[in-house]
Amino acid sequence: MCGKFIKGLALLCFASTTISCSSNHSGNKDTAETKAAPLDTQKLMAYNPKDADPRIDAFMQHLHKNSGFNGNVLVAKKGKIIYENSFGWANYLTRDSLKLNSRFELASVTKTMTGTAIMQLWERGKIKLDQDVRDFFPNFPYEGVTIRLLLTHRSGMMNYVYFTDDIYRKEHRDQRKGISNAQEMELIAQYKPHPFNKPNARFLYNNSNFMVLGSIIEKVTGIPYAQYMHENIFKPAGMHHTDVYSKATYDKIPVDVVGHDRNSWRYSVAQNFLDGPVGDKGIYSTVGDLFLFDRALRAGLLIKPATQDSAYTPRNPMIRGHFNYGYGWRIFEGPGQKVVYHTGWWHGFRHIYLRDMKNDITIVLLGNLVNGSLLHLDDLFKITGMPIVRKGAYSGNGDTAEDQ
Repeated sequence: MCGKFIKGLALLCFASTTISCSSNHSGNKDTAETKAAPLDTQKLMAYNPKDADPRIDAFMQHLHKNSGFNGNVLVAKKGKIIYENSFGWANYLTRDSLKLNSRFELASVTKTMTGTAIMQLWERGKIKLDQDVRDFFPNFPYEGVTIRLLLTHRSGMMNYVYFTDDIYRKEHRDQRKGISNAQEMELIAQYKPHPFNKPNARFLYNNSNFMVLGSIIEKVTGIPYAQYMHENIFKPAGMHHTDVYSKATYDKIPVDVVGHDRNSWRYSVAQNFLDGPVGDKGIYSTVGDLFLFDRALRAGLLIKPATQDSAYTPRNPMIRGHFNYGYGWRIFEGPGQKVVYHTGWWHGFRHIYLRDMKNDITIVLLGNLVNGSLLHLDDLFKITGMPIVRKGAYSGNGDTAEDQ
């Protein structure tokens, strides 16, 4: 009896010590080790087209035929897919049809994942949000630019896309080979292009901010952005159809969906050197994997709920009383409503990714024909019960405009 008591006491002491150690170091442990069990992706992705919401189908058929939407769509409520479909061509020139697992260049929707990765590194004690970029890149030409200012588009930087394009044209550089993030940072250090304004002066949406954040991820972790994202975002979330592709690594990016620009099938967009830098763009994914990203965030598998709340907090002056930007997320807020979302527009791709935090609604539309089709989603919002997330729907004082 005494032996059993001593053995039990020893086990209790061991358990107490283990809990104490875990508690003392929890702030620095990888989030994947401290979160709940992996998602049941097979259950989440279960969907029978026969169960499709007929109102959403009628809306999408109209959007495709009358507004020219060409792409994939997914709508989910409370973790269940209620509509999923493909419309049109993956590549018009070869007449390849889109499939549900077709992977699109996410364009600026990438920023939601880069922001999540940065918040992971912050949780793990690898970075501080008020650290200066010069802590990582001493030859960075701008003073006072912090990680927080990059996350919120308040750095005042010039747009590297236009700056780099200008350099390549003037110096007749090879536009077929992609430029890497490290090379882009060196180019900025060498030419010291004039910023738009001083750091923290105002909100100015700019791809440079998240390209630099992608570069910081590589510098801090010592591994490529693509590898970090695969190991710490895509894999834990079960996003098996998602990858980072850069023209600095691939001569031809290995996906079949081609972007078409200028509202015409005649203009398929060729990849070039500007498809090299990543962080602001460069992630290729599916509507299904973006739904899994939403569920992984909601389950706390990637970053803690409190960290997410911080990322979804408005960090700029409100626009039209409802719209703002947090840490890698656009934000819509209304009375008792909150939607975090992001749009994307790059080289013939046009997307919107929305997550209604109150009503647990997820809407994903990924398109590869740039036109105005995604400006006509009001009826879809009404059908699903999501607020109308369109700046033109609100007047300057924040009230819904009845004539729009």
